[in-house]
Amino acid sequence: MADRKIPITGHTELITLLATPIRHSMSPAIHNAAFEKLGMDKVYLVFEVGQEGLEDAVKGLRAMQVRGWNVSMPNKTAIIPYLDKVSKVTELCGAVNTVVNDNGVLTGTSTDGTGWVHAIEENGVDTIKGKRVVLIGAGGAAIAILAQAALDGASEIAVFNKKDAFWHRAQEKVDLINRETDCKVTLHDIDDREDLKKTLDQADILTNATSVGMKPHEDTCLVEEDELHEGLVVMDCVYNPKDTLLLQRAKKKGCKTVSGVYMMLYQGAASFKLWTGVDMPLDYVREKIGI
Repeated sequence: MADRKIPITGHTELITLLATPIRHSMSPAIHNAAFEKLGMDKVYLVFEVGQEGLEDAVKGLRAMQVRGWNVSMPNKTAIIPYLDKVSKVTELCGAVNTVVNDNGVLTGTSTDGTGWVHAIEENGVDTIKGKRVVLIGAGGAAIAILAQAALDGASEIAVFNKKDAFWHRAQEKVDLINRETDCKVTLHDIDDREDLKKTLDQADILTNATSVGMKPHEDTCLVEEDELHEGLVVMDCVYNPKDTLLLQRAKKKGCKTVSGVYMMLYQGAASFKLWTGVDMPLDYVREKIGI
């Protein structure tokens, strides 16, 4: 904020992010760069808020007529009871990362899946419509991607996850999305490597939506190089490091690769549009934050 060119005044509007831990977030750099470029008298700040203080924080933001805010872990599901309405994608995935305040009426949605779709379509393929997708993971970000991809016309999505405590929840989301969309969604055990290889052989897009490969564990990866094939579009939602081990293996195999920084940028751009009604100046933001 030291190079902020628009002075903070009594008219400056607040946009915020509620999560914990959150001081590492790239969101302030992204949104404040966009506000600066467009000459908007707004500022984006983060606050360490977990589930214990979430209800009070939402009441306070509503009372202060704050236009909007983001939420991240552990608040993406916990915030839903404090909202007035949710979007179709949130109905399917059960998560929120963006709240819009329209004169006291709070609407929640998830732009994570929108960010994924834009990242894929601007860096890998022309459209996800009719594409076969392999999605690794069944957490909040993964289910948001799953829901948006199904709504946007992916033909088949195979979700691979550990048979852990979240398996039953993942199966419920898969069943719901199968009922509510025209996409064929299946749930698979990632420890069945033969099944993973066979499914990847028929896939157009592979996405890792887990935290595997993130610093300080950048030497980890859930997919072997010989399980990939040339022409596959491979995206890793992990953005630190930008060039994960999965993306390195994919490049060696001749795959198109998409860094998680693009999903981070595009999901932010979708939130920005909901709050302001205008498009984020993406080229300027990319240059400003070094993406």
